[in-house]
Amino acid sequence: MIFQKLRRMLENTSIRYNIFIYFTVTSLAASILIGISLYTRMSGQMFTSIQEENQIVLQQMSRSMDVYLRGVIKLSDSLYYNVIKNADISRESVKKEMTILYENNRDNVEKIALFSRRGKMVQAVPAAILKEDISVCDEAWFVSALEKTENIHFSRPHVQYIFENSENRYNWVISAARAVEITKGTFTDQGVLLIDMRYDSLEQLFDGITLGNGGYLYLIGNDGEILYHPDEQLIYSGQAEENNQVASKYRDGNHEEKFGGKKRLVTVKTIGYTGWKLVGVTPLSGMTLNKIKTLLLVVFIIDLVMFLLAMINSFISSKITDPIKELEKSVNEIEAGNLNTRVYSGSSYEIRHLGTSIQSMADRIRKLMADIVAEHESKRKTEFDVLQSQINPHFLYNTLDIIVWMIENEQKADAVRVVTALARFFRISLSKGKSIIPVKDELEHVRNYLMIQQMRFKNRFTFAIEAEDQVMDLACLKLMLQPLVENSIYHGMEFMDGDGEIKITVKRDGEDLYMSVEDNGLGMSEEQVEKMLKDTGHVPSKRGSGIGVKNVNERLLLYFGKEYGLTIESEPDEGTKVTAHLKAVRYEELEKKGEKADVK
Repeated sequence: MIFQKLRRMLENTSIRYNIFIYFTVTSLAASILIGISLYTRMSGQMFTSIQEENQIVLQQMSRSMDVYLRGVIKLSDSLYYNVIKNADISRESVKKEMTILYENNRDNVEKIALFSRRGKMVQAVPAAILKEDISVCDEAWFVSALEKTENIHFSRPHVQYIFENSENRYNWVISAARAVEITKGTFTDQGVLLIDMRYDSLEQLFDGITLGNGGYLYLIGNDGEILYHPDEQLIYSGQAEENNQVASKYRDGNHEEKFGGKKRLVTVKTIGYTGWKLVGVTPLSGMTLNKIKTLLLVVFIIDLVMFLLAMINSFISSKITDPIKELEKSVNEIEAGNLNTRVYSGSSYEIRHLGTSIQSMADRIRKLMADIVAEHESKRKTEFDVLQSQINPHFLYNTLDIIVWMIENEQKADAVRVVTALARFFRISLSKGKSIIPVKDELEHVRNYLMIQQMRFKNRFTFAIEAEDQVMDLACLKLMLQPLVENSIYHGMEFMDGDGEIKITVKRDGEDLYMSVEDNGLGMSEEQVEKMLKDTGHVPSKRGSGIGVKNVNERLLLYFGKEYGLTIESEPDEGTKVTAHLKAVRYEELEKKGEKADVK
C-alpha cells in the first residue's frame, strides 16, 4: 500500500524531482552500504589493532622480564663458577667476592646465601643469622634445587622469614635457588645457592604498563599461580578473582573468553627458561565505546556525503531537466496547433536528436495536413467525375431507346429486364454517396451494366463472373470494375468480327484481393498499356465513361497505398487482362470505423 502511494506520488511529480529522488535514494542506499562496510571494516581493524598492540606490549614486557631474569641467572653463574667452585670453604671465606657481586646488584637482590646439603648456612650477604627454629631443608626452594640439580629454580613470591631481623620487618622476595658443589679440603659436597630477588623490583617492571580499553597485565607461573597482579591484594583477600588457571593452559597468542559474565580478550606470552606467562586482559566492553565513536564518525561521514550528493544531484537534475522543459514548451506549442513553431534542439545529443525528430514530425504533420486537404479535393473531384460519367446522357438515351424499341416490338419481358437493370445500376452508382462498397454490390453493379450493354449491342458478346464466396463480404472501391469492363467493350470488341467474351474473376490470396477483367479483344501494345496508366490528359469519350483506367488506378493507390493498384497484361490480337490489386479487408470492419477510414 505504501509503495503504491509512493509510486502514484512519483507519477504526479516532475521528471526533475523524480531524477533528484531516484539519485538521492540510490546515493543513500550506496552510502549506507558503504557505511556498514566501513563500520564493519573499521571495527574489525580496531579489534585486530588491539590484538596486535597487546602482542607488542607483551613482547616488550617479555624482553624486559628476560633481561631481568638473565641478570639474576648471570649473577648466579658468577657466584657459582667464579667464586664458590674455585674456593675451599674449609680454609677460606667467599664473603668478599659475594659482597662485591651483591653490591653490583643490590637494586634487584635482597640477599645472597650459601647453604650446605644439611641446611647449614655457610655464608650470607649481607650478614644474616638463621632462625633457630627454622629448618631450611623444608623450604620449597631448597628441596627443588636438590631434586633438580641441573636448573635454576624460581619460587613464587613469598615472605622470606628464615633470617633473624631486629626490625621484625620481612620483605617479599622471589627465591632463585640452584644446586652447587662445595669444596672442603679433599672432598666435595652438595650445597644450595640462594638469591632472593626483590619483589618490588619486579613490580617496577610492571609499573605504568597498561593495555588499551582499560586492560591490565599480570604474571603467572607454569603452575598457574599468580606471581604478579595489579590487584593482587584484592585477590589474596578474596575480594577479587582472576581466571589464571585457565590462562595457564592457553597457548601464546590472543584468546576470547567470558569471565565474571563479561567478555574479554586475553593475550598470552610465555617467558623463556622459567615457563612463566605474561597475561594481558582487555575487556571487550571497552571496545564497545570505541565502536560507538566509530559509528558516530561513520554516520557523520554519511551525512556529509549525503549533503554533497544532494547538492550534486540537484545540479545534475537541473542540467538534465532544463532542456527537457524547453522541449516540453515547444511540444505544447505544437499541441496547441502552432505547427510553425521552432522546436528547441539544444543541450545534449539525445535532446538535440529528439528536438530534431519532433521538428521533423511537425513538418511532416504540416505537409500531411496539406496533402490530406489536396487528397480530399481530389477524391471529391474523382467522385464527381464518376457520377457525371455514369449519368452520361448518351448512355442513358441509348438505353431508353432500347426500352422503347422493345416495348414497340412487344418484348415486354426484355424491356422490364432492362429497366430493372438500369434502376439497379443507378442505385448502386449513387450508393448514398459512399466510396467503399462490398464486393457483392460491385459485382451486381457490373452485372447490370453488362446486361444493358449486352442488349444494346444485340448480344455481340457474352460475359461470365466468377467469385469465391469468401470474397463477397470484402470491401472494394465503388464503380471500379465498370470502367474496366467499359474499356473492354468499346476498345476491345467494337471492331471484332466474331463474338466477344468478357470474364470477371474475383479471388483472395492471404491478405490480398485480386479482381480481374479479361477479354478476347484486339489487345494493346506495351506503349499503349504504359500510356493508359501514366497519361495525365483526360479527354472524355462520347462512347466511354470518361473516368478511364487511369482514374481507377489512382483511386486504388489513394485508398490502399502504393503497393496496390492496376496491372495490365495485353498483346495485340491476344486480348487484354486488367487486374486490380486491393487489400483484403472486411466491409463490416470499415463500416464500424467509418467509410473514410484509412485502410493502408
